[in-house]
Amino acid sequence: MKYKGEIKGKAKEAKGKVKETLGKSVGNREMEERGRREFYEGRIQERMSKARRVFGEAVEEVGERIASER
Repeated sequence: MKYKGEIKGKAKEAKGKVKETLGKSVGNREMEERGRREFYEGRIQERMSKARRVFGEAVEEVGERIASER
């Protein structure tokens, strides 16, 4: 699936946000920090996956242009 990494990253962001909020509401700083860390790990995963996909699409486009010029 083309957007698999992006979807997994978004899911991790959401899960982290829930943990962070839950940790804040019950006063558990450790859970809050784990949630915040997981949120940012998800954000990085999502953005890296998007960059990888966009780069791949650009390479495919260049390859198609070169092939069509022959």
